[in-house]
Amino acid sequence: MFSYVMLGTNNLERAIAFYDPLMAILGHPRGGSNEEGVSWGSFCDNHTTGLCVGRPFNRHPASAGNGVMLAFNAPNIETIQKLHQTALVSGGTDEGKPGFRPQYGEGFYSAYVRDPDNNKIAFVYYQH
Repeated sequence: MFSYVMLGTNNLERAIAFYDPLMAILGHPRGGSNEEGVSWGSFCDNHTTGLCVGRPFNRHPASAGNGVMLAFNAPNIETIQKLHQTALVSGGTDEGKPGFRPQYGEGFYSAYVRDPDNNKIAFVYYQH
């Protein structure tokens, strides 16, 4: 459905330090980087979504959107627990500890964090 997602940052080095270990856990290699931004994942096929983090093109400060959240699929519950802990160690803040959330459906397991630029991130696994 999506080609890529772009998140703005006001501190590229800090954003890279936050996202590099998370993307490594999820198996998304660094696609490229320059002084304006960095990407993970593949942009070479029409079935893969990539993540880009960079300075806004309009040169205004990056800001988090109210009600905007980016959710990453995880392969299992243990990976979500590892992602949540890694995010906190890497400068993120807790927005919801790992656990089942039956209000979103049977078997819905997730954790929520904010990155250092205050973007809300979810890690999700659907247990069958």
